Amino acid sequence: MQDKIILTGAAGLVGQNLIVQLKLKGYRNLVAIDKHAYNLNVVKQLHPEVETILADLASSGDWQNAFADAACVVMLHAQITGKNQALFVRNNIDSTERVLEAVRQHQVPYIVHISSSVVNSVADDDYTNTKKQQEEIVIRSGIKHCVLRPTLMFGWFDPKHLGWLSRFMGWVPVFPIPGHGRYMRQPLYNKDFCRMIIYCLENQPDGVIYNVVGNEQVDYIDIIRTIKKVKKLKTLIIKIPYGLFYALLKIYAVFSRKPPFTADQLKALTAGDHFTGVNTEEVFGVTQTPFEEAIRETFGDEQYSKIVLKR
Repeated sequence: MQDKIILTGAAGLVGQNLIVQLKLKGYRNLVAIDKHAYNLNVVKQLHPEVETILADLASSGDWQNAFADAACVVMLHAQITGKNQALFVRNNIDSTERVLEAVRQHQVPYIVHISSSVVNSVADDDYTNTKKQQEEIVIRSGIKHCVLRPTLMFGWFDPKHLGWLSRFMGWVPVFPIPGHGRYMRQPLYNKDFCRMIIYCLENQPDGVIYNVVGNEQVDYIDIIRTIKKVKKLKTLIIKIPYGLFYALLKIYAVFSRKPPFTADQLKALTAGDHFTGVNTEEVFGVTQTPFEEAIRETFGDEQYSKIVLKR
């Protein structure tokens, strides 16, 4: 297919997986834009035919010219973790304004905006608040669009979340779990989610917001146990008091420029959110992969499971 598709924030978890799935569907005119040089180089190495542009979306520039003649923009860029509010504002709000400028300038007819289930969350943190603002900016833009709000995702190329947890578990003899560990999650396999994105860019629903939730409810401690089982690790899993775990994260953040797991994320983990979503088979024609099978694909695939992005 020769339709030109622009992917912003293309070198992250969703973007890397989406490029794989788009190519399998026959898409050949793809433009991947990201500011992370190392991760964008991974795209280049895996997919030399994909046009890659190294750019900071929060600043206007030549990258905006790439939007000429595009059929669709898939907005994937997001600041997920960080130590100060300014990072979230710049990379979730300012960048979105610049992307919409390019969309208007070149009259791109359609946007698939990747939001997050956190906009429905009881959490109050910089990520949640700026993702809510980002979504509102897209909705108010007047440009034909749809919005997808996925829950916690996992899959190939995951530098954070389950990817980082699995690597950490392989490095240490003891893996700490906060409190009782029975914090319900609804993890969404990224490959399944990418197939939903492709449905949207092909069918172009207008003004529709889709809450997309992993079909299986899995407690955090059981996620960790499944990863341990699939990777055949010997790591001992122990529970430590929530307050101690929180304090350790705070201390670690003082010394780490990019902490992989923050105190805010711990609060979000234990907030007790329960999300409801659309029937993905009825809406997108996508039957979700069972959780353990998806974990096996994530950590057992010969081509992609060993590739680690930088945070």
